[in-house]
Amino acid sequence: MKSSRHSKILEIISEQPIETQDELLSRLKTEGYRVTQATISRDIKDLRLVKTLGGDGKYRYAEAQAGSSDIRSNFDQLFVSSVVSMDIAQNIVVIKTLSGMANAVCAALDSTGNSSIVGTIAGDDTIFVACRSNEHAQSLASTLKQYKIK
Repeated sequence: MKSSRHSKILEIISEQPIETQDELLSRLKTEGYRVTQATISRDIKDLRLVKTLGGDGKYRYAEAQAGSSDIRSNFDQLFVSSVVSMDIAQNIVVIKTLSGMANAVCAALDSTGNSSIVGTIAGDDTIFVACRSNEHAQSLASTLKQYKIK
């Protein structure tokens, strides 16, 4: 079922612009899939989907390009265009994004393979990044702050 759903998601995003998880959820339900928002969120992460800027100036889901430089480029672009603020609470880095962009930024961050990150959780506009220690959180935040935050 999961692989069938993943194939359908890839088909849907290749055929039409999907800007939000809600749009993808609606489209999957129309196609006969029984899914929840949490399932869609996991699928986006599993498929390593990213949001890319379309010619119309709107962000939409797309497959990440193969190759580490493409993943890095996607992360750079997403981070710069989507992150609003960042803060640290001990070993947790909290990243605030534009509405609807947290999952894409989180998936891109996960794809960097940063060894100081234990795990991540993304909501609609907030990402929690659990680091191995307070020092790792400080280091990660310092690295991320080098990007221009909107």
